[in-house]
Amino acid sequence: MKMSPLKAGLIAMPVIGIVAFLYVVFSAMDKGETGPLDSYATGEMRAFVTLDDAPAQPDLAYVDGEGNEVLLADYRGQVILVNYWATWCGPCVEEMPALSDLQSELGGERFQVVTVTLDRSIEDARDFLTRMDLENLPLIHDGTFSSPGRVRAIGLPMSILYDGQGREIGRVPAPAEWNSEDAYNLIRAAIRRGI
Repeated sequence: MKMSPLKAGLIAMPVIGIVAFLYVVFSAMDKGETGPLDSYATGEMRAFVTLDDAPAQPDLAYVDGEGNEVLLADYRGQVILVNYWATWCGPCVEEMPALSDLQSELGGERFQVVTVTLDRSIEDARDFLTRMDLENLPLIHDGTFSSPGRVRAIGLPMSILYDGQGREIGRVPAPAEWNSEDAYNLIRAAIRRGI
């Protein structure tokens, strides 16, 4: 006995619906690791934002504590959190211990916290890092004071997360609790992406 096309279509519709439903459910479950990290902009990281037109990573030559030239490109292959700060910036000073904790917890071959001071003198930053026992953070100085303009920062502190190719993943244009589980989850997700 031959089935009419109408009857066959009516039988197939629920099957197609179930398949479509399962596709949507399983696709939603898989989204977390492949999309942007905006889903991690919650809790202590609620200020984390991504920019569609993010500026290029600055190619400025900074100076480290020994007087050597440092480029952000020197960190290629690693996810880096670049924090622009200064000792005269109260919120910057308050978040430095949390950045130090983040470096202690997750810093290594795949991730680094890179702190760039905008103090008038590198000695001001050196004294502060030593006095606060934050010597696991790098002492890097922007003597040109042009970083904020290059990264479109509207103030300090400004923290920008870059992938291993130097592309901006996202930013936190405010002080943040970098030693929170929310921050650790965000950084771990960036590292897992393996970019």
